[in-house]
Amino acid sequence: MIREVDIREISDGKLYRSSDMVRADTGGCEGCSRCCREMPSTVLLDPLDVFRIMKRTGSSFDDLLGQSFSLEVEEGLVLPHLAAREDGVCVFLNEAGRCSIHEDRPGFCRLFPLGRYYQGDDFLYFIQVHECRHSKTKVRIRRWLEIEDLPRYEAYIRSWHALIRRAVALAESADDTFCRQISLYVLEQFYRRGWDPDADFYPQYEERAKAASEALR
Repeated sequence: MIREVDIREISDGKLYRSSDMVRADTGGCEGCSRCCREMPSTVLLDPLDVFRIMKRTGSSFDDLLGQSFSLEVEEGLVLPHLAAREDGVCVFLNEAGRCSIHEDRPGFCRLFPLGRYYQGDDFLYFIQVHECRHSKTKVRIRRWLEIEDLPRYEAYIRSWHALIRRAVALAESADDTFCRQISLYVLEQFYRRGWDPDADFYPQYEERAKAASEALR
């Protein structure tokens, strides 16, 4: 979702594309897991994040709910976030202080300490200069993200952003009953319904996004 902050207060004032170099490389974090201990409940999960975690764990969305996922309200919509243990630590942080699902970590975690700055339904990247204590060296953004077929992933992110903004706009203009219906529709259509773990995610998403675009007119 969109953070209502002045980007000049949290970044170096520059915007980047995935082909650009930026000081984001934390050198393997050197054993630091501060971001996994202080921010898990703020990590909003998109459908691809949930697909990857469900596939990795072999569990359904409902099985993971309450253990790995929590439901939080974001701008009137009830959406899944990473769950935290009672001490506030991410449920996927292991005893060695490392991410136990690192290869399938959510997009938010892949970005950090980067963020996305949306301009309409498009976006550029920015660096959050106050969020990570490690001295950072330069790295190309596409390398930092470690996402296969990044252009397709970025197209998916644009589509999901546009769809969710449409749902939020409808919810804001609706009465309480219709607002709940919109929220439940998004939750069911893109999360609880599940995904075929043996099939490519993107065609599955595109089919549902097309149906949702019609439903959320």
